[in-house]
Amino acid sequence: MEEKIVFCKGGGCTAKLGAGVLERVLERLPEGNKDENLLAGFQGKEDAAIYRINQEEALVQTLDFFPPMVDDPYIFGQIAAANAVSDIYAMGGEVKLALNIVCFPEKMDLNVLGSIMQGGAQKVKEAGGVLAGGHSIADSDVKYGLSVTGIVHPEKFYRNDAGLPGDKLILTKKLGVGIICTAARVGEASKQALSQAMESMTALNKRASEICKEFPVHACTDVTGFGFLGHLHEMMAGKLSCVIDVPCVPIFQEAKVYADEFLLTAAGQRNRNHLEGAVEFENVPFAMEEVLYDPQTSGGLLIAVDPYYALAMQDRLQAAGLPAAIVGEITEKTEKEILCRM
Repeated sequence: MEEKIVFCKGGGCTAKLGAGVLERVLERLPEGNKDENLLAGFQGKEDAAIYRINQEEALVQTLDFFPPMVDDPYIFGQIAAANAVSDIYAMGGEVKLALNIVCFPEKMDLNVLGSIMQGGAQKVKEAGGVLAGGHSIADSDVKYGLSVTGIVHPEKFYRNDAGLPGDKLILTKKLGVGIICTAARVGEASKQALSQAMESMTALNKRASEICKEFPVHACTDVTGFGFLGHLHEMMAGKLSCVIDVPCVPIFQEAKVYADEFLLTAAGQRNRNHLEGAVEFENVPFAMEEVLYDPQTSGGLLIAVDPYYALAMQDRLQAAGLPAAIVGEITEKTEKEILCRM
């Protein structure tokens, strides 16, 4: 009999603390010892830390874990691992080492935990990394993820806020998995929609990251719990603005249908509240607004690339089987940071 896990109230990246709450906490943290080799840390809202170890190599370090958003433990393990290693790819790095992070109820069937960890191990192997151990604690709910170490050249990693006016924005995965998982939780999602969402969430961003290295990419991040618009807001960093051509944004069409039926996430509403005043919509339907705010689990890369190479990069990503598309353009700073237009 196939083992299953019970949905948590907020699975996947919907379980993240809201961006506003996180900002208030981080800005109060005391500054640590200055170290010129720390090239990226939490001050820049980067996806991972970068620490230079010599002139040719730097470590990329990240950590990510969350409760389940699907009831198949093996697939949940795959999704959690794919989501964790994605931060390495968003920085332009290569995955080298991973450690398990496990929270598990003592009274639950250990076969469930075994399946979760097998799914995670399979994705670490696919990423080209080595799973070398981990840590576990007894908890009331299931949570799983990874601490991941990668390597990157210290002068060739991607920041999330280094885009330039004129850069084209490319998104490599479809949006809407949070809404689809919410619909599934209450028995309203079709099998096809949930299957497509799980296929997207278990897919690594490895190929997209490799293709990035063929083009003059200026900035990159991965779209997770703060949604497409939340991570776009971080990319603009208060110094740039952008225009998003909403019809070009790749989405799961059923997510828009479920949003019309108000099958939404609390995290999506937190994203909307946090970005109030930063986003302007021109003739964008409510359901599509919700998809743009929707928290993604193991979402795609959001890339700022030199406009001369944008079409070639889009074609290259699509030829690799990715649903990638040019979705907008960075501009000089204007009154509204993000303009979404139909």
